[in-house]
Parts: sequence; C-alpha cells; structure tokens
Amino acid sequence: MAAVQRKLPIGAEMVPEGVHFRVWAPGHREVEVVLEGAPTPQATALAPEEGGYFSGICREAGAGSRYRYCLDGGECFPDPASRFQPEGPHGPSQVIAPENFTWSDEGWPGVEREGQVIYELHLGTFTREGTWRAAQEQLPALKELGITLVEVMPVADFPGRFGWGYDGVNHFAPTRLYGTPDDMRSFVDHAHTLGLGVLLDVVYNHFGPEGNYLARFSQFYYGEHDSDWGKVMNFDGRQSAPVREFFVSNAAYWIEEFHLDGLRFDATHAIVDDSPVHILGDITRHAREAARGRKLFLVAENENQDYRCLRPREEGGFGMDGVWNDDFHHSAHVALTGYHDAYYSEYFGSPQELISCAKWSYLYQGQFYFWQGKRRGSPTLGISPSCYVNYIQNHDQIGNSAWGIRVHKLTNPAALRAMTAVLFLLPQTPMIFQGQEFCASAPFLYFADLSPDTSQQVHAGRIEFLKQFTNVDSPEVIDTIDKPYELDTFQQSVIDLKERERHQKVYALYRDLIRLRREDPVFIRGYACHIEGAVLGQGGFLLRYFLDGEQRLVLVNLGRELHLVPIPEPMLAPPRGCAWQTLWSSEKIEFGGSGTPKLDTEKFWRLQGYATQVLIPVPEGGDQP
Repeated sequence: MAAVQRKLPIGAEMVPEGVHFRVWAPGHREVEVVLEGAPTPQATALAPEEGGYFSGICREAGAGSRYRYCLDGGECFPDPASRFQPEGPHGPSQVIAPENFTWSDEGWPGVEREGQVIYELHLGTFTREGTWRAAQEQLPALKELGITLVEVMPVADFPGRFGWGYDGVNHFAPTRLYGTPDDMRSFVDHAHTLGLGVLLDVVYNHFGPEGNYLARFSQFYYGEHDSDWGKVMNFDGRQSAPVREFFVSNAAYWIEEFHLDGLRFDATHAIVDDSPVHILGDITRHAREAARGRKLFLVAENENQDYRCLRPREEGGFGMDGVWNDDFHHSAHVALTGYHDAYYSEYFGSPQELISCAKWSYLYQGQFYFWQGKRRGSPTLGISPSCYVNYIQNHDQIGNSAWGIRVHKLTNPAALRAMTAVLFLLPQTPMIFQGQEFCASAPFLYFADLSPDTSQQVHAGRIEFLKQFTNVDSPEVIDTIDKPYELDTFQQSVIDLKERERHQKVYALYRDLIRLRREDPVFIRGYACHIEGAVLGQGGFLLRYFLDGEQRLVLVNLGRELHLVPIPEPMLAPPRGCAWQTLWSSEKIEFGGSGTPKLDTEKFWRLQGYATQVLIPVPEGGDQP
C-alpha cells in the first residue's frame, strides 16, 4: 500500500478514501479508532509502525465524524492531536476538513517586526458574547484605533466554562467555547482584509491539570523535571523525538491551517531542553517553513531575559523576532504607583531607568537580581529596539494582582497619560491590553472553571503566590480575593466596549498617540534613531531623537511642576538656527488634560507636572512647515 500523503504526522486528516488516523502510543499492543454516533460504535484497527506509532484509514469516517482511540481493547480516549473537541476535553474528538474553508487573503505578505502596535485580548472577555464572531465584528474598531497586530491569548481547548487558556490540554483544538475552527479562520481572514495581523499565544512548557490524556498514550511525553505548573515536557530524554515532533507540528499547524502571522511562546524559561538544538529553535524553523514565504513575528516570554531568545538557531538560539520586556513594565508601574514590593522591589521607577529603557530596552543585562537570588538578563547591544515588546498592562500583570486592578485605578490620570505617551514614543514595540485604551472599568481577574478539588487547590496556590506581596499576606485581605472557579469572577472581567464612547477622552489619547507614532517621520522609525537622554529632576527627564537630520525632543515629568534654573543641559538646546515648538502634549483638553502652557524657554524651562510634551525644531522666527 502506498504511503498516505499527510500534512501533519499525527491526528485525523481527510484523504480520498476516508479519514487517515495516526497516533503515537508506544508500549501499547493495539489501537483502534472508535466512531461515535452510529447505533453500534464502529471500530477500525490501526496498524503498528516503527517508533510506537499506529495508523490507518477509516473509510466510514468523514468530516464531522466523532471518534476516540481505544487502547489495548480497554478504555477509549480523545485524540492527543484532536483538531476539535465539540464536547470539551473529556468528550470525543471530531474530524475537521480545513480545506473546506475559503480564504480571501491571497497575497497577504505577513507582518514585519518594525512598525507594529500590538493589542492583546482574551476571547472570552473581549466581548459580551465571548466568541470569534463577536470579536471579528470589533476588528474595524481596532483598525481605526491604529492597532496593527492582534495577539490572542491561548485558545487550545481546556475544561470548564471559562479560563485564561494557559491550562490547555488539546493543543491542536481551538476551544469550543469561542466557536468552531472555521470561526477562528474567519477571524484571521477578516483581520487580513483590514490589514491587521494576528498572533496566537501558545503554551509549550506544560499541560493543564484536567482533561489531559497524554499519559494514557505514553508516559514518555513527560520529562524528569517539575515546574511551577507540573511536569515539564520530555524534549531531551528517552523517546523524546516524537514529543518534539508533536510540538513542532503544532506550531506549523497554527501557521499553515489558520494563516496566523506569528506565535507568542509562553514562559519559555520553563522549557527544559539540553539537546544540541533547542526545541524552540526547531519550532521557529518549522513555523517559518509553514508560512511559505509569509513573514512571521515570533515572540518569547522569558523571565530570565535569556540572550538565546533573539539569537539565530544556527548560533544555538531560539530564532525569535521579539521578546516581552517586563523591565519596562516594572519600572513604569513603580513610577506610576509608588509600589515597591516583591519583584517591584528591584526597580526605582526613576527617570534614569526610563531613559535606560529607551536606550537599552532591558534594565537587567546580567546584574544580580536580589528578588531571585541570581544574575538576570543579557546584553542588548546591537539588537534593534523593535525586538522588545513594551507594555504598561498585560494579562499577567493585571490578573496576577490580588483583585485584577487596572493601573488607571492605582495612579492619577495625568501621570498615566504621560506614561502612556512614553509607551508609544519609545523605540520599542508597544502593546496594550484589551480595554486599556479606554480605561475599562472591568478588572481582569484570574478565572478557571475546574473540578471542585482542583479548583480549591488552584485557589490555595494562587493565594500562596499572592503572598509575595506583603499587603496581601493577612487573613482579612485574603478573604476578599475572588475565587477563580466562581462564574462571577469570570463575568466581572468582561469588558464593556461601550465605554469607548463613555471614556472617549482616554480613547482619543490612545488614537492620537498611535497616529503620531505612525505618521511622524522620526517616531515611525524610532528603532533606527540615535537617542540621548538626561535626568531633569526627581520625576523629570528628556529623550532626544536623532534621525537623518531630523530631531525630536520628548519632555517627561512624572512629578510636580519643575522650573529648570539654571539649565546646564545641552540636550535642551535646539539645533543651530532653530527654536523648539510644541508638536504634541498629553495635557490637551481633548485627552482630559488641563491644557498646556505656551512654550517659553527664554530664561528658564518649565516642565508641566505629570505631563509629556513633544517638541520639534523649527527655523527661528518661523513656524513648522
């Protein structure tokens, strides 16, 4: 019999004769595919292959067929590489025919690393409906705001009615909670017609605690090490090749069958692999091959700020295009809130830190990090700032606080406007979290709908995690923490998109800042600028941008008003024959500000309190052309 041509090495795929099934189940004597829905369940024996695989064609199966694998004549389980779980992780798998979806994005080139503005969202709470279709209807609004890249939190199927997605157990199956696989394809396709890219957050460091049947097929899926979330995957031990193949195929699957523009890899620091080629290096190479010439943006979350993330695979690296930058977040958070506990204790939130963020991206590049008791970070010299994703809020930093409080409730509005301007005017790639653009009143709490026993364990573990913040470590505070398994916890986190209009001044600030970043000839290429900075006071600093004869001066004051007398700072001096003119201010009335005083730098410099101003040089005696 001729070999069957498959797209991926595992799972159920349509072929002319029916459906071809292939699964890795080493140590088992026989594997049968059992179709469900007929008066009598139909079983088809799969033939054993070398390496522990079983495969075969079931002629009675077709698109929509539901099935399980029966092992050694005993229990039956869903497919580890199921493409859809219509009844959830404990139910049968369903055969999907991706070729039946009609794409309209032919010619879509993918996304460049430079010039992106990222919007992170959670499908279940982004709209009231919590579906792909409802989210798709909001894409034009994101486009109008100026977003270029939508980053979707994990959608691999997980048990229960709601969850963040980081406890996924069916890595090839978009969760039934948000719709069908074709609904997801439609979302991506429509995004592309609008000129928006789509990233997907994927979790390759662990599986969730419930609904995961991998061990029934083989214990070799798991390695010898433990992480904060359970057993890590076996990427470098005995029989690790099929495990590596599983994850490499998964990344390629999302790129090829869903036309995604990239992946965001969760907690890469928790992936253990001592192989000559790290699993992430293999994954990024195969993902790019699956893109067939489309440009991808592959991003790592890495707590250790490991230099390998951005190093090419050929040099022992992971071959990523970008990394999340917690250093900027932590420094900005301390500057805005004064909070200086737990991991925030390693930051001052000072003007110099924010200048260093602008110039060097990471603040920790190998220094000792007392909170972790070890050195942290790696040098960024020679690496484009566009590789580093900056944010003031994301799902982790909001949701991993005790009450899911958004930062606008922890600081004053003027300071937040000023820091928001810093986020968008820095040369790194900015990212915002759903609802941030209009100061959403909804918190983003931690929610997970698991079995009663597991739910209690998750809640207890979460409280232990939160106790690192000393204000939380008391019974009266702990009693107020929302329980992750309660429906109300999830429902509280659903944002109200009508607040775009009700909070229109905040929304106008974000829209105008993104416009300035996109249209200004200097800020649009901030990653290519030479940037200098200077501290001007306890809360004040400047950034001066130089690019091809063009200059911009950004003045930031995160404290009370400053009068600079004397002014021995050369970066304040305008270019020869020019004077400074205000180009933009965070205190415009239309943004909810109090207005901006006329610029007067003749005798002293006045830095308005809690404000960011952008100055542009114009010929003396004349206005900006």
